[in-house]
Amino acid sequence: MAITPFFDGHNDFLLRLLRAPENREALWLEGGQEGHLDLPRMQKAGFAGGFFAIYIPSPEEPGAPDYQAMMDSPPYDLPLPDLMTADETQATALQMAGHLMWMERASKGALKICRSSDDLRTCMQTGTIAAIMHMEGAEAIGPDLDALYAFHAMGLRSLGPVWSRPTVFGHGVPFRFPGDPDTGPGLTDAGKALVKACNELRILIDLSHLNEKGFDDVAKLSDVPLVATHSNAHAVTPSTRNLTDRQLAMIRESGGMVGLNYATVFLRDDGRKATDCGWDPVMRHLDHLVEKLGEDHVGFGSDFDGAELPDVIGDVTGVQALIGQMRERQYGKELIEKIARRNWISLLERTWGT
Repeated sequence: MAITPFFDGHNDFLLRLLRAPENREALWLEGGQEGHLDLPRMQKAGFAGGFFAIYIPSPEEPGAPDYQAMMDSPPYDLPLPDLMTADETQATALQMAGHLMWMERASKGALKICRSSDDLRTCMQTGTIAAIMHMEGAEAIGPDLDALYAFHAMGLRSLGPVWSRPTVFGHGVPFRFPGDPDTGPGLTDAGKALVKACNELRILIDLSHLNEKGFDDVAKLSDVPLVATHSNAHAVTPSTRNLTDRQLAMIRESGGMVGLNYATVFLRDDGRKATDCGWDPVMRHLDHLVEKLGEDHVGFGSDFDGAELPDVIGDVTGVQALIGQMRERQYGKELIEKIARRNWISLLERTWGT
């Protein structure tokens, strides 16, 4: 069976480079078994493009609970990390943007950072990997928004106002199972100004991690499609990170999109991290998203290099097996191509402008 090229809504590969910058050539350019991504595996797997996240990890506090162990033994309710300021985070965000720019140079033409719809279309036509610079949590953007314009000039084209901690702009959902996304207040005044500025700059606003009231605020303020780059269905797995059917309806009505997240904690109905879950939870979420959103509003949003994935996927090379499951379950060729790639391309063109 021929490889089906696919586009992906979220990965944390830049975090791997941040943690081991002295080893970045091996991590990016040499095919290996570490993590979920590198250039050779992406090329082998049919990775046509995706969102590369600038994400600032919270400082590790001495004596803090083992949150990873807690997430493997539901129920759990992890406290939100403390807010981090732009002064604390801008240097790290700049370093991660620099890593992505280095990846473009080091790839010798195999990857390109896309800043426009024309760039995106050219990459799809030439088989060049299309990289979208994304910011997962806007900690590095101060309330004056000056840094937003600076990062936009560097290539930032997608931004989530929050990760799962508060920012000066709004409130992320805590990692809680079972739970729902109605976990706190909506956007701050600075957050509302951020949404308006992103609209003016045509920066996609990512709703993954944002709480329900913040979601509703973005929906009221934004004039572009609503997007959750890497989220699943709350009706299937009742995690705070997953989207309710009401939210899915709002995304559909806006012409937006949801990228299917492969993280087991957001797929399994028991909320566990265990990776031996097979295809059933993956396909139940995908079926639900297609049913509620329609075939033009669903894509992939893997969370590669940021989460534990089902063993049946494993890493980027397992996406073709997922596409094979879609064929087995009578997803037609046109629908598969929409979910794999075409819906993301259409969404970005409508957000950025043609």
